[in-house]
Amino acid sequence: MTTPALVSPFTGPSPPPQQQQGQAARDVNTASLCRIGQETVQDIVLRTMEIFQLLRNMQLPNGVTYHPNTHQDRLGKLQEHLRMLSVLFRKLRLVYDKCSENCAGLDPILPEVQQLIPFLEDDGTKHDDHSAGQNRPAAEDRREILEVNKKLKQKNQQLKQIMDQLRNLIWEINSMLAVRS
Repeated sequence: MTTPALVSPFTGPSPPPQQQQGQAARDVNTASLCRIGQETVQDIVLRTMEIFQLLRNMQLPNGVTYHPNTHQDRLGKLQEHLRMLSVLFRKLRLVYDKCSENCAGLDPILPEVQQLIPFLEDDGTKHDDHSAGQNRPAAEDRREILEVNKKLKQKNQQLKQIMDQLRNLIWEINSMLAVRS
């Protein structure tokens, strides 16, 4: 004789535990995934720094005697770090794919909408400017911002051209010095 499963009068039968875990995995929100991705990137950076530290401490085979046990130990640590780095990159790829999947249906933010999003300033001067200029129409403010952004882009382009010219000049000077010596 078997006893029937107990069912609460207020809820239906609960799904099996595997279904609950599957639902929980599907219900992870994008913000949590981004946080996990950020932590994974931090782990990748930490592991990479540890790899470079290990490589810096390894002795090159330049005729200096070394202890084979120490070398094997460091080589094992290096291989373990590389394996973990590979695992972290795969994890990051999975998080990226899931975030892309979750955001696939969202519309991209249009430039016109981006201009309407207020930016917070660190020193709190925006609040003072806002209270002083409440009478100015928003269209005039947007037009002024567009003009400043246009001028800024032009200046940045000019600076880039100057830096490219300087880089080429230095390269030519170094080439001429190398030929003479």
